[in-house]
Amino acid sequence: MFDETNTRRVEMVLPNRIGYERIAMECSASFARFWGTGSERVEDLKTAVAEACLNAMEHGNRGRPEAQVVVTLDRVNGAIVVQVKDEGTGIPEIPPDPDIERKIQELEPARGLGLFLIRHLMDQVELNEITEQGHVVRMVIRAENQQPGSGSGRVPAGGTLQRKEQRGNGGRLGNG
Repeated sequence: MFDETNTRRVEMVLPNRIGYERIAMECSASFARFWGTGSERVEDLKTAVAEACLNAMEHGNRGRPEAQVVVTLDRVNGAIVVQVKDEGTGIPEIPPDPDIERKIQELEPARGLGLFLIRHLMDQVELNEITEQGHVVRMVIRAENQQPGSGSGRVPAGGTLQRKEQRGNGGRLGNG
């Protein structure tokens, strides 16, 4: 996986209530900016974190108010690794990519874009890791800068997470 020798970590425990995903969005944005991630990639990160949190609340925790969502942000060797953990049992079947044109034309419901957005905005995604505490979605976004406040940049995808999906080079959508 990743060499853990250069890691910085922030963890949030969120109530299972719609709206709290915004806290995770803003915290992840601040974390990414602190480490020099450019504004376009920060927006990608915010969207993916929000979608992962909403999926955890709605599907993983099945809307149960007593459940929690744990979001962990790590800085590992130049990448930001986000884990969103719910109390569920995983995604039984990974849905195929939606027909975006049909959704735009309102021929299909607007719902069902969460995993699609996550997979296409992040550099790597790992789904269906099951732990003693529940289901984990792990997302990786890379930035070329190593020092806090040192600027911004985007690098092509790489790395070795299991069951990963990668963003195409140059910011184009697609699986690697």
